[in-house]
Amino acid sequence: MTRQIRQSNEGGDSELVDSAIARVKEGDMSGLHFLYVRYGEDVRRYVDSIVRDHHEAEDLTQSVFLKLISVIKGYEPRGVPFAAWLLRVARNAAVDSLRAKWALPSGDIWIKDEGRDRIAFERRESLKAALALLPHEQREVVVLRYVSGLPPREIARVLQKTQSSVHGLQHRGRRALRAALEELDAAPLTAS
Repeated sequence: MTRQIRQSNEGGDSELVDSAIARVKEGDMSGLHFLYVRYGEDVRRYVDSIVRDHHEAEDLTQSVFLKLISVIKGYEPRGVPFAAWLLRVARNAAVDSLRAKWALPSGDIWIKDEGRDRIAFERRESLKAALALLPHEQREVVVLRYVSGLPPREIARVLQKTQSSVHGLQHRGRRALRAALEELDAAPLTAS
């Protein structure tokens, strides 16, 4: 069912989304269910790209949709697509979660893995470090494109940029990410 809803968005399901928003504003939870099925996975992937913890991303996604019951009353479609507005709500929740963690002191955690788990861990850490080296705008575009899976058109709406600037940021971001990975001696091997 989720796949059908996502595919219908490609053809323009804005009337369905608008109807669901109106239903949620009236207190009808079937509208919230529709929005969750339609946007839940996209929100989870986006939040995961920020907090970098799959389980926390799932929890925050649930929180975003619970919070949506009360904050959706403030949504007005003044040229901003609902998906972009929802991703901003999700981003704020993710950033708030990170800020709450920074306030708590924590000790070092040592992970003892072997084999593939260790390699996967090292690759993930190298990718995080390489992403951290990118300029903010390039990092956001790369994460939205390759982690969240958003098309350039949606990224342009979320970031309030033109599609051509998103394409440029994506291209420069990919090139800079590859250079950063090479600098960290973590670039993927390519066929000769």
